[in-house]
Amino acid sequence: MRTDANLTTERPTFVTHLECSQTSERYEADIVHGLSRVGRPLLVRYDLQGVAGALTKATLAERPRDMWRWRELLPVRKIADIVSLGECETPLVNLPRLGKRHGARAPIVKDEGRLPTGSFKARGLVMAVSMAKAFGTQRIAMPTNGNAGAAMAAYCAQAGIEAFVFAPDDTPEINLREVALQGAKVWRVNGLIGDCGAIVGAGKLPMGWFDLSTLKEPYRIEGKKTMGLELVEQLDWHVPDVIFYPTGGGTGLIGMWKAFAELEAIGLIGPERPRMVAVQASGCAPIVRAFEAGERHATKWEDASTVAAGIRVPAAIGDFLILDAVRESGGFAIAVGDPAIMAARDRIAREDGLLLCPEGAATAAAWETAVDTGLVDETDRCVLFNCATGLKYDMPRADAFVDRHAPMDWESLGRGGAVD
Repeated sequence: MRTDANLTTERPTFVTHLECSQTSERYEADIVHGLSRVGRPLLVRYDLQGVAGALTKATLAERPRDMWRWRELLPVRKIADIVSLGECETPLVNLPRLGKRHGARAPIVKDEGRLPTGSFKARGLVMAVSMAKAFGTQRIAMPTNGNAGAAMAAYCAQAGIEAFVFAPDDTPEINLREVALQGAKVWRVNGLIGDCGAIVGAGKLPMGWFDLSTLKEPYRIEGKKTMGLELVEQLDWHVPDVIFYPTGGGTGLIGMWKAFAELEAIGLIGPERPRMVAVQASGCAPIVRAFEAGERHATKWEDASTVAAGIRVPAAIGDFLILDAVRESGGFAIAVGDPAIMAARDRIAREDGLLLCPEGAATAAAWETAVDTGLVDETDRCVLFNCATGLKYDMPRADAFVDRHAPMDWESLGRGGAVD
């Protein structure tokens, strides 16, 4: 792990306590917690007045541009407990041709595929595994749709923690092979992620593992919130007008909403907030359905199916936190179909040169719909989150062949190789 002159053995963190996201009941920091007593996610709270005195724009400008530059707003207290694989600041990429196609300001992609293990899951899992190491945890299990399991396996390998992963049997093959190669024990399950989660929950006593499922521990949110911290600094301390976020469990959306509040409290931004848009696939859209019905909680989505496996979450434990953030921000929830998702992925790859994962492409498809229907203004500065590198997913075949011994058909060559 990288260190610098500003780091000491004890990191200058300002955690005061944990808090139930529903009842605001306080919980002691620095001991192991899962859910609150009422079965809701716990949120980490900080001495924000103290943070304001230590974390300034000038201080940040002197630090390496990585995730750990925000250490005063992160929970890991000792450098020795960090299991970093190099969590870089991810770039903002403009999509000018997509914007021109719709007569709108070019949307910006925050490309999380540049992180270790190739997805934004690295942010949450490096924090959760680092805290598990701090607590002396020896065995961890989680359900996954792919990228989270890969990230957990990588960080557990570095931390020396035994890892168990359960994934739906149609999880992308590359993710399962990543998990296995990085030393975790991985099983395919004939069901969806909720069925995998049930196995993890049932194994807590007989297997003695800690359940690292989404929002069932407090620290993945703290890692994911760094997306919002980074984004604001990259935009010269302004929030964008709209954020389109691929929403399954919603940890990142919840985390960014928390990040904006913390940045305001320490004086780095004002009260302005982006409109938060929860993007789901039409084959699994429980948050969209609850938003449209005016409900605070989402009922389970039956027979969930979508090419965007990462957002195929039929029931999210943090549903009310997602919906609260969307409504408080004046945002909305929107579902897009698989054909629109794949069309957006293919078009952006050809025209703007950025290879999106299906979940990231869902945000682009949602942006297109939102611009065309007036849900967002054509002048709005919109940020789309690409949550993983597109290299992890199936791509069209490219089987065109040139026989170097045969006469060259230059006219055919000019038309390009066939792509199925």
